Amino acid sequence: MKIYTKTGDQGQTSLVYGERVYKDSIRVEAYGTCDEANSTIGLALSLLPQTEEWTSLRAVFHTIQTKLFHVGAALSTPHGKTVSWVVTAEDVSLLEAEIDMLEAALTPLTTFILPGGHSAAATLHIARTVVRRAERSAVTIHQSEPLSEHVLGYLNRLSDYLFVAARYVNQQTQSTELILHQ
Repeated sequence: MKIYTKTGDQGQTSLVYGERVYKDSIRVEAYGTCDEANSTIGLALSLLPQTEEWTSLRAVFHTIQTKLFHVGAALSTPHGKTVSWVVTAEDVSLLEAEIDMLEAALTPLTTFILPGGHSAAATLHIARTVVRRAERSAVTIHQSEPLSEHVLGYLNRLSDYLFVAARYVNQQTQSTELILHQ
């Protein structure tokens, strides 16, 4: 199978079920931003040491990266249609449980922090901001065409998880968190 189809050469692409839209459509923006977040997460993981210490975190991120594809599928599905890949309440709950577990290992926040520290943590902060952008695009879609039930909640919780995971990486690598100076 060839990677190029030439069907997008005039500025259009296909949504799920074949509906053609322009590549600047809010749906394309939203699922493309999820893809960008997914790639940024992949970069962050590549920056972590390849040691057993990071195995469980990598496993959680493997699930997250898979679910980001599911979110993208939901975002690229026209209103009134369904896909077999869905985001569920359990997916949102899993993120909440992972946030709680990582936060229990962290020093409590008493001030704002700046993105940075270890290169993997800084990259997770970038992923967090990309997910927030995907969430904003998804909200725009949702205002005119309701999205499947848990897409917005998943994106919202994922950005929270990425923030906590970045802090966790900094702590585990003994990297300094930069504090906002008032």
